[in-house]
Amino acid sequence: MKWQRSRGRAASARTAAVGAAVCVLAALPGQARADGEPSPYVFDPGAKRISGAATTSGAEQLDADGTYRDSIEPGGTLIYRLNLDARTNAYVSAVAVPGAASTVAYGDKIKISVQNSRGSDCSSNDAQFGTASKYPRPLAAYAYRLVEKGAYSCQEAGPYYVVIERTGEDTSTPEPWELEIRHVSEPELTSPGPSEAPSGWPSASPDPVGGESRARAGGTGFYDAAELGKGEWTAEIEPGASLFYRVPVDWGQQIFAGADLGSAAGSGAGSGFVSGAFSMALYNPARGLIDTSNSLSYNGKQKTTALDALPPVAYENRFGSRTGDKEMRFAGWYYLRVSLSPEVGQEFGPGPYGLTLRVDVTGDPKGAPAYAGPAGDFSVGPDDRQAATGDDTTRTAAADNGTMTLVAAGGIGTGTVLVVGLGVWTLLARRRAAPGPG
Repeated sequence: MKWQRSRGRAASARTAAVGAAVCVLAALPGQARADGEPSPYVFDPGAKRISGAATTSGAEQLDADGTYRDSIEPGGTLIYRLNLDARTNAYVSAVAVPGAASTVAYGDKIKISVQNSRGSDCSSNDAQFGTASKYPRPLAAYAYRLVEKGAYSCQEAGPYYVVIERTGEDTSTPEPWELEIRHVSEPELTSPGPSEAPSGWPSASPDPVGGESRARAGGTGFYDAAELGKGEWTAEIEPGASLFYRVPVDWGQQIFAGADLGSAAGSGAGSGFVSGAFSMALYNPARGLIDTSNSLSYNGKQKTTALDALPPVAYENRFGSRTGDKEMRFAGWYYLRVSLSPEVGQEFGPGPYGLTLRVDVTGDPKGAPAYAGPAGDFSVGPDDRQAATGDDTTRTAAADNGTMTLVAAGGIGTGTVLVVGLGVWTLLARRRAAPGPG
């Protein structure tokens, strides 16, 4: 009886701990949209809420190395302020996240610009759904102010403005899109660097990567993107989902990436057709879009796609004219996003579907440019390379430490902290895509 009473008290404690864990998880920022619905994208929990202004005179400031959250209505325009010196390059990205159940169309897009105080664009880029793959998924684009020798516009110190615009079609769901905005800076060079794009580089794809496939569940945003290195990686993806991975690419190195979508199970395989079912995109460390693979149609049979060859990472790539190549301008984490249309689930079953990613990083790392200060996001360190090998030790320890700190801050007793910490860690892990076989 004594043992039963003790076991009952322990069970009650576990129940209370699980309840507390669920409450803590529910309170984590970045896990839900503004309307309370579950978000298909995990936002940076450290992102600060901000409200974009309708005019430059009311714009709030975006600090360097800061991440922010906002939302934008259909046809909306949001304005933010940057205070820049005359030496530092500034990059601002916007990730737009439509609701998982929303309807999107060809013309739905997000555009971001950096403008000087005279109203001139320093740069602008956009991202849209386009002809194929008209299903909701995160869109990302960036704009920047560069300090360049011989340039006359956008070179002075002072106020600059970030303008984010959303345009679309009347057939789209008229709900706000959540935004994740990040401002990062690149230090100046201590001496004049190259000013022309490379004239040639190896464009032949390397031999297929060998070795045994390893399982690697994907993240659901830039913040929790899973690390990948050279090799073949397996996972599972559900219809309507987008998975994020990141690969360290150093100065002088090239990245090659491809993806295979497995066949559908059961008698439905091969009896239907979904156009624009699967897509893959590559982003640089400042979240600038580099390239997208061909958007694959799916008939229940296995499909494969790959990114085009890209130049080795080099500072001087920024002076090129070809879109994509010039985004290979700095070292750091390069991000892969893979997305699967929800129509696949309607046509071939809910899945999940097998996913294989093939990643290769070729070339020996070269020395970094002569930056005047720390390169921050634009560098690759030993810890980055270790994380990309597939060893989860560093990631797991950091996740456990962050979770335990969060729970401890809630004032929960020491005996319960361990249980709650493990419970929250487990729930967080389950929010991500399930790992593939192997």
